[in-house]
Amino acid sequence: MRVYGSEDVARLLDMPGCIAAVRAAMARFSADGGDQPLRQIVTIAPGDLFALMPGSLVAPDGFGAKIITAFADRAHPERSRHRGVVVLFDRETGEPRCVADAGEITERRTAAASAVATDALARRDARRLAIFGTGTQARSHLGALPLVRDFEEIWIWGRSERRAAALIEAAREEVAVPMRFVADAREAAEADVICTVTGSATPVLLGEWVRPGTHINIVGSSYAGPVEIDGGLVAASRYIADSRASVLAAGAEFLAARAAGLIGDDHIVGEIGDVLNGRVAGRTAPDDITLYKSLGHIVQDLAAAAYIDDKARAG
Repeated sequence: MRVYGSEDVARLLDMPGCIAAVRAAMARFSADGGDQPLRQIVTIAPGDLFALMPGSLVAPDGFGAKIITAFADRAHPERSRHRGVVVLFDRETGEPRCVADAGEITERRTAAASAVATDALARRDARRLAIFGTGTQARSHLGALPLVRDFEEIWIWGRSERRAAALIEAAREEVAVPMRFVADAREAAEADVICTVTGSATPVLLGEWVRPGTHINIVGSSYAGPVEIDGGLVAASRYIADSRASVLAAGAEFLAARAAGLIGDDHIVGEIGDVLNGRVAGRTAPDDITLYKSLGHIVQDLAAAAYIDDKARAG
């Protein structure tokens, strides 16, 4: 069994490879149709969570789990909240194949999933990207999204201009696209592609601000409770899930819109894997507002761990 720390994951899990691994995993996940356990979350203290995510990749790949905490680091808010491990087992022998740092995998595979969804759902002529948020997921999304669309400008919205400026400076060597801070969320919502990667408990993006034809990745809320967008935007969107079962159990924005009587369960058009497999149309018209809800799924973590392990053993 091999062990990959955060530095190993950062070195081995390149973003193009991660995007390809996540794309294949989500396509196989939806094609397989088998039940996957929902994540289990235990509240340790207000804002501090412990989660277990078990599951399996389609044969002949392996199975395993992510065991992770999401603790608020109030002294260092720029650090990732996710700490833990991903354990990958061999399907044939049942032996542990590898253990890898979950924080680094989560950061990269989440951005890769947004890139996969953007490639499948956004207009081909999308030229402006807006990132709502200034944390670690904002940084990883800046590295991933320009790999699937030729953006001409990237706008960063956040409540702290200082943190936004630090994010832009840190990403400048990696991201060739011009970036700038946008203080007004309504102005940032004029982008062609929007990613919300905040920790906000209340909406930071409203439906009345979003233009027809926009693609949106909703990423920040991973359990029922915090909502990054309002119910009007959920109702106006062509709604694509990473996992239908996960959204019905924990998709906070979807659940809030349903509780308000704005939508029913049939508002979920399908899973992103259905779009990738050609079973469900993603964008049906230039004016569609497409929305991808990213709760994160264990098959993404396992696919990333398998990619890391294969690359290390081959190298």
